[in-house]
Amino acid sequence: MADRITANLPSRDFSATEAFYAALGFTRSWRDDGWMILTRGPLMLEFFAHPEVDPWSSWFSACVRVDDPDALLEEWQGAGLSSDRKAIPRLTGFFKPGAAPRMFALVDPDGTLLRVIDNGDAAGRDDR
Repeated sequence: MADRITANLPSRDFSATEAFYAALGFTRSWRDDGWMILTRGPLMLEFFAHPEVDPWSSWFSACVRVDDPDALLEEWQGAGLSSDRKAIPRLTGFFKPGAAPRMFALVDPDGTLLRVIDNGDAAGRDDR
């Protein structure tokens, strides 16, 4: 298995979190009382139980880097999420012509922000 880092994100209710992400193509690969892992191909999100998290003040986030953000955006738009920048959950920040990085954003029901970023925008950069 390749080296990797996975996001550890809060969930007020594992069943609700699992149902939300299932609509985005994720499936459960592990769950017990305190931890849940959802996967979608090579993408993995890990959740810890946090029933007190406030979606409106949550600061949890993760970057999801993919080779084809256009296809992922099109698929996730089919889930019927709001594009209202004040809604939770929501799907916003769609691509702007000529803008880099090419990205969009998903906010889940617990207020976690996922920034979906085109892998190609990071290729060849050395910011050290």
